[in-house]
Amino acid sequence: MSDQEPLDLRDAYRIQRKVHESRLRDGEKPAGFKLGYTSKPMREQMGVATPNYGPLTDRMLVPNDSTTDPALLQPRVEPEVGLVLGLPLAGRITRHDALNAVKHAVACLEVVDSLWADYRFTAEDNTADGSSAAQVVVGPRLPTLRHGLVNTGAVLHRNGVMVATSAAAAASGNPIDSLVWLVHQLHQEGAGLEAGMLVITGGLTSAVELAPGDVVEAEFQSGYRVGVRRLPHTRNATRTDDRG
Repeated sequence: MSDQEPLDLRDAYRIQRKVHESRLRDGEKPAGFKLGYTSKPMREQMGVATPNYGPLTDRMLVPNDSTTDPALLQPRVEPEVGLVLGLPLAGRITRHDALNAVKHAVACLEVVDSLWADYRFTAEDNTADGSSAAQVVVGPRLPTLRHGLVNTGAVLHRNGVMVATSAAAAASGNPIDSLVWLVHQLHQEGAGLEAGMLVITGGLTSAVELAPGDVVEAEFQSGYRVGVRRLPHTRNATRTDDRG
């Protein structure tokens, strides 16, 4: 996309909104937002300097221990803290406003998928593509919100082998601050968040590949587990040739 003609972030978000509107016309319903690149490991892995966001729909949300959509081409998985809103949020809010609006936190896995081979894209390409949003596996509620959320640990396993560890503080220093950042960005577009929406606040570790037959799981604290698997007979592919 950006290799064919210049694309800035304003253009990228405009394209993102058009794609989202098309999904809504096809019957999907708004479900919330995802944040991308709120953690240093993710920014370093993808060579992206600043966070971005993308919309979620109801069809993207799947229950714990789900199997990924077979149509996904090169899925990767990230552990994330999700925040479910009990109240709407809009405008130039504070952390206090955001915390009061959150009903509860949940353990999540985000399954990302990209239009670009081997995830070689610019920040603008990725933003236009909805920040690579594909599916969100929604796990159990986390017990800490007002006290101790930032210290909530996350251990990521792939096929039973530990591959990464992190904590909720990796998301902008505090997942609540990720939420504040999102609301401020939406405010610039004259938009906000509705009660009941889910906001996943950014990958806490580098994303791990979900190859055919793989199982990826994350444990948040002790006993708060969320998992996803990919069918063994799917085949990796790419939708866009390497831009070189």
